[in-house]
Amino acid sequence: MAADHTRAPVLEALVDYRRQGRLSFTPPGHKQARGADPEVRAVLGDAVFLGDVLASGGLDDRLTRGRVLKRAEELMADAVHAEHTFFSTCGSSLSVKAAMLSVAGPHEKLLIGRDAHKSVVSGLILSGIEPVWVEPRWDAERRLTHPPSAEEFERAFEIHPDAKGALVTSPTPYGACADLRAIADVCHRRSVPLVVDEAWGAHLPFHPDLPSWAMDAGADICVTSVHKMGSGLEQGSVFHLQGGLVTPELLNMRADLLGTTSPSVLLYAGLDGWRRQMALHGEQLIGAALGLAREVRSAIEEIDGMHVEGREDLCGPGLADDFDPLPVVIDVQGLGITGFQAADWLREHQFMDMHLSDHRRIGAQLTHADDRGTTGELLAALKDLAHAAPDLGPAPRVEVPGPAELRMAQGIPPRDAFFGPAENVALSEAAGRIAAEMITPYPPGIPAVLPGERLTEPVLRYLSTGLAAGMNLPDPTDPELRTIRVVAQGTAHRVKPVT
Repeated sequence: MAADHTRAPVLEALVDYRRQGRLSFTPPGHKQARGADPEVRAVLGDAVFLGDVLASGGLDDRLTRGRVLKRAEELMADAVHAEHTFFSTCGSSLSVKAAMLSVAGPHEKLLIGRDAHKSVVSGLILSGIEPVWVEPRWDAERRLTHPPSAEEFERAFEIHPDAKGALVTSPTPYGACADLRAIADVCHRRSVPLVVDEAWGAHLPFHPDLPSWAMDAGADICVTSVHKMGSGLEQGSVFHLQGGLVTPELLNMRADLLGTTSPSVLLYAGLDGWRRQMALHGEQLIGAALGLAREVRSAIEEIDGMHVEGREDLCGPGLADDFDPLPVVIDVQGLGITGFQAADWLREHQFMDMHLSDHRRIGAQLTHADDRGTTGELLAALKDLAHAAPDLGPAPRVEVPGPAELRMAQGIPPRDAFFGPAENVALSEAAGRIAAEMITPYPPGIPAVLPGERLTEPVLRYLSTGLAAGMNLPDPTDPELRTIRVVAQGTAHRVKPVT
């Protein structure tokens, strides 16, 4: 029987809940807004509280006999050609951990692209999985990484044939995509699963002109943040499954280990409604966004001092395999400023927030929600930025290492370094020591330093000059980076080194 994508089980159950006038003597304690602070109600509106009900014993009965969530997940799976889908209300930061734990366990190896998000590293720390880092492809001219190639995964498997699977991030926040089909083939020849962190690719299944999404490319598990490129609320995430290398029962059990027992029905409703929107109108909506992106890219290219990075910049031999044009990434070094300066100026003077900023770029993430009104404001603001740039002062220099200097050796496993004896040392004394913390330029959230890596002078200089130039480093114990947390002297040799 064909799936009926005009239905939205979670939203319909919420309508029934209100129509029936149910009286709740359960959490949440605001009791359908009645107990909420009046000033909070004035800001958020009562609709938020009216939709905030228990998932079981509220939206559904105490034994979930109405199958409200299950029916919504089945419709989502059908819409994106997956065999199974699971909703998550803790963001893809949780979903990717559940996926990792379904593939490997403590002291087992997992091949992971070194351009992984910090949530993946957190998963390694919590699980005790041993990472085998697979090198991304490095654009030395633009100082930018792209997902690792299938050949790099092949070489890593040859050295580590006992690895339980692989994890790759695609697309990146910059829009660069991997050849997922080729990487999946590398894994499946060894009968191990491929996990794809596709947090930035919720829209990919819904238009033929976009890069292939993970399930269509043969991946086993795919993690997607619907709040990023879809219409879900913040933290709304899904993970999809297909094939027989990981069972749905196992994946569900691993997710249950990490997830909350009090999921937000508001987030479920956002996921459910977005699926219906995309299933019915996705190709039209995404097609319009793609057309708008072409216009915006062309217009920005006409602004002196700005360059929009496109397929010709990001794809080719040694670079990315494919490209998503909706992340509009703008190189502003021609203006003599950093991306940090550009983003700060746009927020302060134009009341406009950019998605990402680095030492030379800003990123404007376009979605199906944009139109010529929003993009017209973006273009006007960028033109004003170009006029203002000469008065912003010289760009602070960020000393970005080349690929050989950027990568540091993993001396001991991340878990052992993070939880083991540690001490704080001055930045000037940290080179040669083993890091006991993550240090992550954010966004995009790819750690420059991992627990267990042996610190080097070029990476430390990159972080210190970046911080001075405006880089956001949200996770080091010393936010001013005067000191760094390292494995205590004399204890690293007691830990089994990474092979």
